[in-house]
Amino acid sequence: MSSGCVAYGKECIRFKVLHVARKTLAIEVLPDSSVMVKAPVGTDLEEVRRRLTKRARWIITQQQYFRQFEPRTPLRQFVGGETHLYLGKQYRLRVSEGSNDSVKLSRGYFLVTTTDLGGADKIRQMLDKWYATKATATFYGSFARCWPYFENLGLVQPRIQIRRMKKRWGSLSRGGLLTLNIDLIRTPKECIDYVITHELCHLRCHDHGPEYYRLLEKVMPDWEKRKHKLELALV
Repeated sequence: MSSGCVAYGKECIRFKVLHVARKTLAIEVLPDSSVMVKAPVGTDLEEVRRRLTKRARWIITQQQYFRQFEPRTPLRQFVGGETHLYLGKQYRLRVSEGSNDSVKLSRGYFLVTTTDLGGADKIRQMLDKWYATKATATFYGSFARCWPYFENLGLVQPRIQIRRMKKRWGSLSRGGLLTLNIDLIRTPKECIDYVITHELCHLRCHDHGPEYYRLLEKVMPDWEKRKHKLELALV
């Protein structure tokens, strides 16, 4: 992966380039305002710079859009009183001491019982384990809702894996592996359905060309509203 910078007025647009097996060059502005370029293998860096310069105004506009939501939710300390998200809703954390370790969701609260009241790391681990369990059931349920349309197209069902991803909600490999970001469990179900549908469309269209968006629009006509909701989900 290579990187660089192009000037636009007083701005310096920093970017990273990922060379992949595709026919067209795609420019993506991520929610953290970083710029990722997916370019066909062998694409010259100067060609990338030329395309970025041509799209510079759009890139700056996208970055300004994302920056309006900063600062985002501060890092969680895993102490009583702070809030944590689950399926798009905020739940306040209530920690109490007990003889057993447990996590329950009840009446707007994450009720955490632990043998170690001073162990923030332990509470984080307990919540992560709880989220992982919920993610497995929820994501497979979402996939079951989204898959029938693509099955009717005669496509091969992908395998699923769930893990934490730094900058992506999901991905689909050429080998048919659908990877979902475990943090999606914090977003509304409609957003989870959107991410899965977005990736499943790549079974038919490998890039984000016009054909891809025609398919996405057909399968999920309100995908743009869901995408916008997803972008704001963890603010």
